[in-house]
Amino acid sequence: MNQVLLITVSGRDQPGITSALAQVLSTFAATVLDIGQAVIHDQLTLGLMVALPADRQRLEQQVGERLQALGMSVTFDAVAAADYQRWVEQQGKPRHIITLLARRVDAEQIAAVTEVTRQAGLNIDKISRLSGRLALDQLAQPGRASIEFSARGEPLDEGEFRAQLMELATRFDVDVALQRDTIYRRNRRLVVFDMDSTLIDAEVIDELAKEAGVGAQVAAITERAMRGELDFNDSFRERLGLLAGLDANVLPKVAARLQLNEGATHLLKTLRQLGYKTAIVSGGFDYFARHLQQLLGVDYIYANQLEITAGKVTGRVTGTIIDGQRKAQLLRELAAREGVVLEQVIAVGDGANDLPMLAIAGLGIAFRAKPLVAASAQQSISQLGLDAILYLLGYSDKDTQSLTAQ
Repeated sequence: MNQVLLITVSGRDQPGITSALAQVLSTFAATVLDIGQAVIHDQLTLGLMVALPADRQRLEQQVGERLQALGMSVTFDAVAAADYQRWVEQQGKPRHIITLLARRVDAEQIAAVTEVTRQAGLNIDKISRLSGRLALDQLAQPGRASIEFSARGEPLDEGEFRAQLMELATRFDVDVALQRDTIYRRNRRLVVFDMDSTLIDAEVIDELAKEAGVGAQVAAITERAMRGELDFNDSFRERLGLLAGLDANVLPKVAARLQLNEGATHLLKTLRQLGYKTAIVSGGFDYFARHLQQLLGVDYIYANQLEITAGKVTGRVTGTIIDGQRKAQLLRELAAREGVVLEQVIAVGDGANDLPMLAIAGLGIAFRAKPLVAASAQQSISQLGLDAILYLLGYSDKDTQSLTAQ
């Protein structure tokens, strides 16, 4: 009967370690049941679980001699048949991904996240750093950091687990995302963005209002609408009416001063190179959506069309107002057009009128959102830029830097 043996190798990383170990194992007709390796600051830890037909003592001697000659330490642990069977049975259990996003990750944050994960009944079996390496003289500066925890099992109470993670996010000024690790996480194909206060750091209607001399009035209505305190359509018509008579020549001026939100350029460039389709679905105006389409290479745009007569804004839009329900409908239509299921769609927004599309997308992300939206969305990013979305998809800085350098 086969014996199951866990072999753990550690020491300074160098070429040929795995090759040397595998060559010895091959002479004993060993079957590799599991293998994993990690390298931190040139220190390697390599583990192999193998099934051996016989002669464990001779194998341990030969493996030990070969690896010690390379300056490596090695340990051998027998695995009982019952323990191995329990390990095999774990492979069908659900998996979850917990992603910690912060300007800087410290031990207290990791301790808190991993403790509530333990309390939820999940077992963390893999930890990866997604963000790039930091030089020592950069430690005191605000940066970007992300750690991904892969955990096995079903939370005892998923609602309570999410609430605890949200409390930690607030306490430590970090973001913590919880996702089921399904096939769709690695197979998203379409990303739908809101525009105002999501891709750009302003509400365009407020900027137009400043040009019309009614900035304070419109901004107050916008803020209440985005918090969900007012009906979007009614508030939109009210704000539009205040723009009546505005000279259309100010539109290029307003477009020129719009600022992209942090990470937008990097995110859109990376998504394009990865083969994603992108769309802007906005309750703002098509003139500015087209401006961003040219700037960022967005595939589709849907936004309200300002009615302009004799060079003046009339205070109305042509066609159907794009409100929350219309955004969700357009997301469905785009998914059908691209031939993908909703689970393969990512939606990103910040306001109450984005909630319907965030709710139906496979991954709905509230970006620097109003409290109502952040609390209601599947995921929330408030500490980092838009390109932190790449971390939620499992991409590391190393992955994306090599991609965008091509």
